[in-house]
Amino acid sequence: MRQALLALLLTAALFPQPTLAETRVPESAAEISLTFAPVVRSAAPAVVNIYATRVVAQRVSPFAADPFFDQLFRDFGRRQPRVQNSLGSGVIVAADGIVVSNYHVVGQADAIRVVLNDRREYEAEVMLSDQDSDLAVLKLRDAHDLPYLSLRDSDGIEVGELVLAIGNPFGVGQTVSQGIVSGLARSGLSIDGGRGYFIQTDAAINPGNSGGALVDTAGRLVGINTAILTQSGGSNGIGFAIPANLVRSFLAQAEAGESRFQRPWAGVNGQVVDAAMAEAMGLERPEGVVLTELDPESPFRAAGLRSGDVVVALGGQRTDSPQEVMFRLSSMGIGSRTTVTYLRDGQTREAEVALMAPPDSPPRETLTLRETALAGLTVERLNPAVRAEMNLPLTLEGVVVRGAEASAARAGLRPGDLLLEINGRRIERSRDVLVAARAQSRWWQIDVLRDGQSLRLRFRL
Repeated sequence: MRQALLALLLTAALFPQPTLAETRVPESAAEISLTFAPVVRSAAPAVVNIYATRVVAQRVSPFAADPFFDQLFRDFGRRQPRVQNSLGSGVIVAADGIVVSNYHVVGQADAIRVVLNDRREYEAEVMLSDQDSDLAVLKLRDAHDLPYLSLRDSDGIEVGELVLAIGNPFGVGQTVSQGIVSGLARSGLSIDGGRGYFIQTDAAINPGNSGGALVDTAGRLVGINTAILTQSGGSNGIGFAIPANLVRSFLAQAEAGESRFQRPWAGVNGQVVDAAMAEAMGLERPEGVVLTELDPESPFRAAGLRSGDVVVALGGQRTDSPQEVMFRLSSMGIGSRTTVTYLRDGQTREAEVALMAPPDSPPRETLTLRETALAGLTVERLNPAVRAEMNLPLTLEGVVVRGAEASAARAGLRPGDLLLEINGRRIERSRDVLVAARAQSRWWQIDVLRDGQSLRLRFRL
């Protein structure tokens, strides 16, 4: 008997029985199954389908069927209108019909039709759009008491959180896919003409999902789905969404009646601090953005920063790339102040920076030429505002081509060209262009700076 009891005790010691917590029987349906149905039920009605049309002039060539002559006579033939259709998604963010979508879905549309989850349809117009951010704000006509999503503070999102992507992929109808936040602060990407800062997710996103909602498990809007990284055209589990904090800044400007999205102006150039640079600068680890150039009017310069300083945070949020700096500034908006944290000589410092629009001075001197050899040419004198609008280098000075049509386009001029000389006459102000263009000459020579390269355009009248 004693031996049997000893064997029983030894067995219990070597093979412990499961605890009560491990063997408890589920007591409710919620404990038996995991479902996102309540989240979808509350969030899906606020996600809409968007049908946009645009009329474009397409050149019809009689050589279209011949591959050789079609290339040879590419600009030959008459133009006729053609309707382009696009399909995407959007998110209602206010009960009176304010919808957020992507610029590449509706930014250049002539007519926009929005269809709700319950099949109600509304005509819409663009209130505010911005290609660089790939965002657009729409207003539905005669809409009221609509379902909408509230915006979450996207700075509080963490990698690994569960998220749902809701949209209209491939036009099959509203679809929900589930995944996690795979990464934050994805920058350096150029998507549909926009450059920005994104949330990465592995929730399946496909064509047609653009402009749809990325929501958390509480049904709050985390971001606007904008693009996928793919080689096949389908989802490979690498999707990108524009953070809700930037969407919030867009909504504030749209409601204020702005016609163009205004970003706070930094007036600086910078680059990512890599391991080699961190070692050369005596930093403990690679972090932040080192300032390489500051405009004389830059608010960062006014706050005491200088070339060589390393910006590591704005408003208490880390900044590890130039795109992240611009995202932080854009989401804060113009008119307030924020704290910039930076490193200088190995010491951490802080300063208050004003969030301001780029100065529109000296005057831009906008000038459009008519009835001259360069008819259709629009030029402006460079200042901080013009450089910011056209994404031109801080150090560029002089007169830039804002638009080129008619004779100016045929001469080979393009928006963004910096005019250096026209027929040997140096161009420093807008009026210099007018004087040069009025000259009587059959042969013309124009020197320009385009994308950092010097070019000489020659033509004969």
